[in-house]
Amino acid sequence: MAFESLSDRFASIFKKIKGESRLTEKNMTEMLREIRIALLEADVNFKVVKSFVKEVEEKALGQDVYASVNPSQMIVKICHDEIKNLLGEENEELKENRNGLTKVMLVGLQGTGKTTTAGKLALYLKDKKKKKVLLCSLDVYRPAAREQLQEIANSLGVAFYTLEGNSNPLDIARRALIKGQTEGFDYVIYDTAGRLQIDQELMKELRDLSAAIHPEETLLLVDAAAGQDAVNVAMTFHNDLKLTGAIMSKLDGDAKGGSALSLKYMTGIPIKFQGVGEKLTDLEPFYPDRMADRILGMGDVVSLVEKAKEAIDEKQAAKEAGRLFEGNFDLEDMLRQMKMVQKIGSIGAIAKLIPGMPKLTDDQKEKAEKEMKSFEAIINSMTPYERKHPEVLKYSQKTRIAKGSGKTNADVNRVLKRFETSKQMMKQMKGMRNGGMSPFGGPFPKF
Repeated sequence: MAFESLSDRFASIFKKIKGESRLTEKNMTEMLREIRIALLEADVNFKVVKSFVKEVEEKALGQDVYASVNPSQMIVKICHDEIKNLLGEENEELKENRNGLTKVMLVGLQGTGKTTTAGKLALYLKDKKKKKVLLCSLDVYRPAAREQLQEIANSLGVAFYTLEGNSNPLDIARRALIKGQTEGFDYVIYDTAGRLQIDQELMKELRDLSAAIHPEETLLLVDAAAGQDAVNVAMTFHNDLKLTGAIMSKLDGDAKGGSALSLKYMTGIPIKFQGVGEKLTDLEPFYPDRMADRILGMGDVVSLVEKAKEAIDEKQAAKEAGRLFEGNFDLEDMLRQMKMVQKIGSIGAIAKLIPGMPKLTDDQKEKAEKEMKSFEAIINSMTPYERKHPEVLKYSQKTRIAKGSGKTNADVNRVLKRFETSKQMMKQMKGMRNGGMSPFGGPFPKF
């Protein structure tokens, strides 16, 4: 994930401060120096770094952190607030034309993934906002650009419009606008052409398009891995087009993340969405406060709960929980629980959202994912009766299951041991429930 190295640096800085009984002028100066270096190494614009460090210092002095009983917590809070300020305070939703069709013009350089992002945005509006969406391709230059967007539209079940041949982008845009207005669409998303670099011909075409369709939203797609170049591109586009927002792609990768921390401060453009993967479902609203939490190692419980709600049927989850607490726990239940976790996301992605969760190495993530797949293969190789009654399994049956799943007898025994451990845990939970108290304090929930 982007910001990972920055997050590690902040964790190290705060750990040093936490070890100090008092905050002095000396260790305060040292901490600010390390924060400055960490931000610069994360490719944050030097003007942004200078402003950030100045604000942290002034607020630390203003809140009398030196005299505070727990200065490290105060410093963390100040840094959190300042990071959130840099990222834009709050999530800004897409503007909506209350009186008719909302036009969204997606712009950016070639190679940033504009066409795929147009599809992601269409799917988000269709599924999350229940809107009727029209995708329109204005890229008449890149080979197969229109065909690519049409394939995406077909796969999503949303409408598509363009004109074949050497069509003028302005003609296509105007006709798509008429189609959207007359056929009752809520949104039309224009996928515009890009270039390998900014040139006057590109900017004139985009200005003409903007003047013709008057979009409510002009969104710039920027690559989180582009660093300061992304900010420079944004400033150029904004000067010509008056952008209303940005979509930051590749925030799931190993980008340093400096462009995200610099963009709003340098241009005033809010980041409205973030790309978190290559699938068409991998587009999320950008929440500055949640990103600040992640950068400072506080997790992101709200996003985790939202992902769980989307992936897991609430009634089914309650039914499963009821079965577990009644003691009806078998290998099929264990398999269903594993599949629920897989729907939410990878082990590594989930771990990052949980506050206080130790950082997993790439080897640990890979091992956990492999183990989960191995468990699934082994359980699927059992008969329905064996899954319900694993206690009947003998050596010969375990050998058959191992061969059927491509595993060893030791792997089968490992699954059974994990199952027994889970079952014992459920018994303990049942005992607590019968006593009327949950292990976390307070009454047990009813199912």
